[in-house]
Amino acid sequence: MLSAARKAFTQRGLAEGLVVFALAVWWWSSRPLPASALPAPEAVASRLIQILTTPELNWHLLVTTARVLASVVLALGAGFLLALLAHTVPWLSGIIMDRILVWLNGMPSVGWAILAVIWFKVSDLTVIFVQVMILLPFSLINFAEGLKNLDREVIEMAESFARHRAGVLRKVVMPMLMPYGAAALRVSYGVCWKIALISELFGARSGLGYLMLQSQAVGDITGVLATCFSIVMLFALGEALLINPITRSLRRDLAAKEP
Repeated sequence: MLSAARKAFTQRGLAEGLVVFALAVWWWSSRPLPASALPAPEAVASRLIQILTTPELNWHLLVTTARVLASVVLALGAGFLLALLAHTVPWLSGIIMDRILVWLNGMPSVGWAILAVIWFKVSDLTVIFVQVMILLPFSLINFAEGLKNLDREVIEMAESFARHRAGVLRKVVMPMLMPYGAAALRVSYGVCWKIALISELFGARSGLGYLMLQSQAVGDITGVLATCFSIVMLFALGEALLINPITRSLRRDLAAKEP
């Protein structure tokens, strides 16, 4: 037990030490360069604090967060429904898995962004559409794999006792899919933050992507870096407060059900 604790402490110390080293290298490298090329860490930190504390700026932060969460939920729901259709309706399996999924996987992110702007103009719908379409393959693949690996004996036994198939889906199938759903959630959440700025650069007049576009227009690299760091901060905060608790809860439930 002591050895495990010492190992965890050492790993955490090395990780934090690497961050400090990277900041020191950044500070040293920025000294001979103009702020327009590489601003100092303290300048970026000051701008980041400004984004977090100024109402006119942190509004953009909240808008981006809301779009990310909405897109993840919609992508998970759509992916589950498509995977369920492919699993329960045999003639749809080839269409969904061999055609729609291939198209979704191969379509470039910029292509979705350009099409969304043409179809929906500049709006919240444009941003959410782009993010959902990019996230959909990750969700579909995870749920399809989960449905493929279901315990058929358990399903058949549940169907023999249940009056309605909806009850089997809700009480048996969906709990068995939870590990795959958690994996889809973790992947979709991480990818969505990566593409949030791109989708907002093309299709929004609010959000962190819009702030970055404004900074880029005037050559404000401090604002660009501060916006990027705000994305990293929001991602880490959401993972700590949302993704990790869901994963831990799921693991406890699965452990409790094991004989």
